[in-house]
Amino acid sequence: MLVSALFGIKIRFNLSATRGFDYTMTTSQPHTSSYYAATVNQPTNYPQLTGDVKADVCVVGAGFTGISTALHLAERGYNVHVVEANKVGWGASGRNGGQMIGGISGDSKMASTLGLEGERRLWDMGWAGHEIIRERVKTYNIDCDLKSGYVDVAIKPRHVRDLQSYYEQLQKFDFPHDYKMLSKQETQDLLGTKAYIGALRNDGNGHVHPLNLCIGEATAAVSLGATIYEHSPVLEIKRGDKATVVTANGSVTADFVVLAGNAYHFLEPKLRGILFPVNSFIIGSEPLSDALVSEINPQDLAVCDPNYILEYFRLSADKRLLFGGRFTYFGSDPEVIKKNLIPRLLKIYPQLANTKFDFGWGGTIGVTANRVPQMGKLAPNIIYSQGYSGHGVNVTHLAGQILADTVGGTLERFDVFANIKPIWIPGQHVFRNQMVALGMMYYKLVDRL
Repeated sequence: MLVSALFGIKIRFNLSATRGFDYTMTTSQPHTSSYYAATVNQPTNYPQLTGDVKADVCVVGAGFTGISTALHLAERGYNVHVVEANKVGWGASGRNGGQMIGGISGDSKMASTLGLEGERRLWDMGWAGHEIIRERVKTYNIDCDLKSGYVDVAIKPRHVRDLQSYYEQLQKFDFPHDYKMLSKQETQDLLGTKAYIGALRNDGNGHVHPLNLCIGEATAAVSLGATIYEHSPVLEIKRGDKATVVTANGSVTADFVVLAGNAYHFLEPKLRGILFPVNSFIIGSEPLSDALVSEINPQDLAVCDPNYILEYFRLSADKRLLFGGRFTYFGSDPEVIKKNLIPRLLKIYPQLANTKFDFGWGGTIGVTANRVPQMGKLAPNIIYSQGYSGHGVNVTHLAGQILADTVGGTLERFDVFANIKPIWIPGQHVFRNQMVALGMMYYKLVDRL
């Protein structure tokens, strides 16, 4: 079924709103009024691109993919320039739920193309992003509230069976972090709710302040010689032996161009129709009392349910509950977002009925029809990566390393993704809202089974 093919995903990457969700990014916009923007360690203030400059590599987009790529390249001695339409971490990277989730969406599809060793290779790649993040935080002393501990919860018996199967995978691959299947009672005691009937705890996963992580990595890249331009929407990319990235007030001519805009812009016609921009939303409470924290999440874990129209939550460093889910069309009004999400939260935690919610925001993730992240070449010297389908915090960091390898001439891991032909959906860029709504209806029914 087409609907199933398009939306067979578990969306865990939930973002912040733009006015009208402008995917072309021809005008510059400030950060949304999210919890992350309100608690950023140090706001960025990089200049606009003016004049004509040259570089080894020009990266378009200063989210996790672009900044991760730039940092890897700067560490290797490349002269890299990053061009961003808005601010570092403006899009998904600075707005998401902050949940570090291992694995690559669509990995079974990818493994089928790799032979007997494919499953093991993909398993290792699926956790590589976590290790990159942890190494970056340690090496560059990035203050981003990085913590280990994550719980996949079960709502129905079939969910328990699925978690048991995943537990067996962890055993099969000698997973190096602590993990444990939890009974119904253990789950309810751990999370202070009767909403779940079991769980799998995995300390290899965790959570993070994503905007502070992205800004910290950008600072690290600049310290190694990278150049970042903000408020510089790209208008055109001119192809040739050297490619030229053109903005309103300047240009970067480079040996390589890396497109890292994900769902927020489509500079190349070829990228239209292979990526669905899907909207999602999150709310943030006032700081909770010690008593409430002790009742609902005393071990400071990230939590996610197994539904397609899923819900997930965690505590911030200052003990706010950040709760996300439901990727429909609430618009960008924080009060409307709160009105729609708070009732869902209270079904899990009725003890929060008198809690004030200070934040509500929404935005866009990139979803592919076959769930496989997309990497490819638009020209010999123009490469791209996009469509992480809910696993963005982890996979973007892996993607940055792979793209840097590709610039250096090593294409082994790049080809794992590039060899999977993207599914082209005719009319997607015109009827995407209708297609997403149809997928939502289908998976609401699936979740009820």
